[in-house]
Amino acid sequence: MHLRNSFMQEAACAGSPAAKRLHELVFTNALAMANMTLMPQATPLDAVMRSLADPTRRAVFERIARTDEATVAELTLGSGVTQSAISQHLRSLKEAGLVADRAQGRNVFYRAEPQGLASLVDWMCHYGMFWRERFADLRTLLKDIDP
Repeated sequence: MHLRNSFMQEAACAGSPAAKRLHELVFTNALAMANMTLMPQATPLDAVMRSLADPTRRAVFERIARTDEATVAELTLGSGVTQSAISQHLRSLKEAGLVADRAQGRNVFYRAEPQGLASLVDWMCHYGMFWRERFADLRTLLKDIDP
């Protein structure tokens, strides 16, 4: 408390180093708060894309999608990745809503959750329409240029 009071008293003196530092701290805090309100919040699409961006994680997801269910031990076999790493990838996939788990005794079975890909499919459909329109426009332009 004593240090805080002496800092505030020192800051009260115009032009003092403490006043300058206090001004910098207030300004930095204001910028940080402004950035937090302006930054877009993470969406389900962000989580899916971030999760599938890793090639190993994508391979784990593809292996699960080809089977009904798989355990960590089954996913580890032939993957060239440790069981611990597979577990971490599964955690990321689960947080993104791409896999679900079911405990049975000592085993945990993982299965693909197709609805987890819905945000990605929607995004791709949106841009698919965009490109189809652009290609149609290009086709029309090329026909106009060279009938």
